[in-house]
Amino acid sequence: MFFDISSPRRRRFRPAGAAALALGLAAVTGCSSDSGAGDTVKVGLVASLSGTYEPVGTELRAGFELYLSTHDNKLGGRKVELLVADEGDGPPTAVPAATKLVKKDKVDVLTGLVSGGSVNAVLPLVQKAKIPFLGSNARPPVKDLEYVWTTSFLSDEPGKAIAPYVKKQVDGPVYAIGPDYQGGYDELRGFTNEFKRVKGKLANPGGKTTWTPFPKTTNFMPYFAEIAKTNAKAVYCFYAGKAAIDFAKQYAQSDIADLPLYTAFVTEGSVLQAQGAAAKNIYSVLNYAADLDNEANRKFAADWTAEHDTQPTTYAMASYDAAAVLDKAIATAAKNGDVTPKTINEAIADLGQIDSPRGAWEFGDKAHSPVQTWYLRQVRPDGAQLANVMVQDLATLGS
Repeated sequence: MFFDISSPRRRRFRPAGAAALALGLAAVTGCSSDSGAGDTVKVGLVASLSGTYEPVGTELRAGFELYLSTHDNKLGGRKVELLVADEGDGPPTAVPAATKLVKKDKVDVLTGLVSGGSVNAVLPLVQKAKIPFLGSNARPPVKDLEYVWTTSFLSDEPGKAIAPYVKKQVDGPVYAIGPDYQGGYDELRGFTNEFKRVKGKLANPGGKTTWTPFPKTTNFMPYFAEIAKTNAKAVYCFYAGKAAIDFAKQYAQSDIADLPLYTAFVTEGSVLQAQGAAAKNIYSVLNYAADLDNEANRKFAADWTAEHDTQPTTYAMASYDAAAVLDKAIATAAKNGDVTPKTINEAIADLGQIDSPRGAWEFGDKAHSPVQTWYLRQVRPDGAQLANVMVQDLATLGS
């Protein structure tokens, strides 16, 4: 469903200094999924710490660590042992990483995962072990949701949120392009299905999305040359991590550089600094912007900038929120009795509204994903640097 909503107040965010935060994460033994209540909760975090999506995975880890470091390294009053594993570029490395955390380390909760393909590959492990999986990046649809949650979004929602806006702004067909893996399929499907629903037309030959081989595509110039042969009046794409850097830099140098570029994630995170002037004026759709004006974001943004001296991102925010969800859920489980994977999962289901840097949200009953606002941002100068500046609200989605 697609709903227009009124625009919240916002403010321009600027770095507030670089005072280092001491993390000192607890590395102690204690209760795990086979021993019930105790003083320590084990959390396993799987994220891409190498490969194409290393910039995304490192921010997922940093967001979770920031919440711990600003909450006495505790969740729900319990000490936390955070065990981190490398997802790499997808299922071949994600599955063994998660398997070690679940079977050998016996974590009480699993969080993270960058790739939608990794999520699908790891879920059987989680469901068999009956431990909650609290994903903190885009997630594909899942049939068995008993132990599955996400603090980020469903993978088709960004495209679905921006498609009506693109149709309204662009006088003519739009070219759709993305990477050929599960996340790319979901992201582009959300855009193309909604774009067609609102009577938009794709400029792609045959009206079908163009797919680029993942992760080996680093030269996008041949694809841009093909786009130039069409009657496209704009381009919509999804790329992240290192692929986003290549795409944005080459787009600015291509024969289609004058075509408006609408994206999901292309300018999000540390990639923006690497893209430099090539990213200027690129539009993006996301569930977070660093200049949102609410109390939770003012604290989060200040704490993040003090540690990293950069603006916070949706990746860090969603992982920070995963820790916040666990904080509330573990506190509830402890109040009601034993803290176990089962009681933590039950508490997550009953949390209600979450006070978040993105604005208040809550888990939907249908998909266990956030019901939340989506924002249009544009890369513009913010002081001496380029930043993703919030332009307007687009929609409220989630289920």
